Amino acid sequence: MSETIVGILGFLTIIAIVYMLFQSKTLPSIAFITFPSILAVILVIGKYYTIGDIGELIKGGFKSTGPTAALFVFSVLYFGIMGDVGLFDVIINALMKMIGGSVIGVTVMTAIIALIGHLDGGGASTFCILIPAMLPVYKKMHMRSTTLLRIAVLAMGVLNLMPWAGPTMRAASVLGIEAGALWRTLIPIQIFGIFLCLVHAVLAGMQEKARGAGLDGKLAQQEGAVDAGESELAKSGDLARPNLFIFNLVLTFAVIGLLIWDQFPSYVPFMLGVAIAIMVNYPGAKMQKQIINSHAGPALMMCSTLMGAAVLMGVLVYGMDLSGAAVIAKPGTEMSILSVVTCMANIIKMILPPALGTHLPIVIGVLSVPLALAFDTDSYFYGMLPIMIAIGAGFGVEALPIAVAMVVCRNCATFISPMVPATLLGVGLADVDIKDHIKASFLYVWAFSIICMLFAIALGIMPL
Repeated sequence: MSETIVGILGFLTIIAIVYMLFQSKTLPSIAFITFPSILAVILVIGKYYTIGDIGELIKGGFKSTGPTAALFVFSVLYFGIMGDVGLFDVIINALMKMIGGSVIGVTVMTAIIALIGHLDGGGASTFCILIPAMLPVYKKMHMRSTTLLRIAVLAMGVLNLMPWAGPTMRAASVLGIEAGALWRTLIPIQIFGIFLCLVHAVLAGMQEKARGAGLDGKLAQQEGAVDAGESELAKSGDLARPNLFIFNLVLTFAVIGLLIWDQFPSYVPFMLGVAIAIMVNYPGAKMQKQIINSHAGPALMMCSTLMGAAVLMGVLVYGMDLSGAAVIAKPGTEMSILSVVTCMANIIKMILPPALGTHLPIVIGVLSVPLALAFDTDSYFYGMLPIMIAIGAGFGVEALPIAVAMVVCRNCATFISPMVPATLLGVGLADVDIKDHIKASFLYVWAFSIICMLFAIALGIMPL
């Protein structure tokens, strides 16, 4: 089977998954397992891979998503316990006093927390800090969870330009320069992006207010409207531990501190936090079992999605190196069998019209957001970027503007891509379907990326 056919099959697989999710035909976990498995069978029949190869690829996929699955299970348990003990009720009341019932104040605060929380460049940790704190406020204010996610992902995309963040480091390694040197080129765009994401937060607040959000808004006044914050408080009243508020607050800061310190796998702080929190707040095996069972449903649902994503990542993103190991191709890695996404990238290289070659940075900038839905971060920068640089060289286009276009525009879409495990964590914590998140965010993210690109062109960082 030729690599071109493999690439076409890869695109068909992605299209099938997106179609099934958007049409609500199946759950994400089922789609992530079924369609890559069908692709794997076809590749085995076509003698591109062997059965043994497929097994190794899927094992590789689990290496990518396994830690995130563990993080999700224990973060859901931890924040569930903190909700039961009433920690967030006190925090919500304090936030409401600061905001004063302002819908726009809520959205702007969301953007600011996301910007600060993402200084470490970790998507999973940012979602774990932001969503549990702000989601109850959104429910109390009758605001949409999809708006919370959209504000968060745009802010996180802008902060993801930091030199220690994954995309910038990957692009710099391909260019053969220091990540800090690339970042210095990106600083003006990043400053503009921060301003833009705050403007978007204000506009998002205006949208929510117009549809009736707010403590005394139209949605709150409708007959039968339920104050989600109060209902949650009533439900967990018997489990509240107000006398342990200081302990639980200090414990939460300690968990977040360990997460930011980044000396352990990200799930370890939450594992420790769950163990300590449940022993102190709910002593006794019977009560502890009741607490864990009460939060098992969301944890299991999201964990199954991440396990399904392991199959998707394994079959599409991993290839085989010369030793027969399943790996993601990086500069200097010699591959015996190219991954499906590498074959997909080669197809893009083949069909790109020569007339567009001199404008390659703009072309790749415009296409970056749609392509983010099909390529994970490693494949995009280690697979696509070298190919685009090689194409650009044939038309006299320098490598740096191409890298800038790919880093800036793709970063905006990082956390709407189902190929990024942190995205699945975020939608799980916010209790939002991945399709609803993409529908609510895609056009905004795409417009945001193009505006940032136009700003880079105006500054002369990218050629017209």
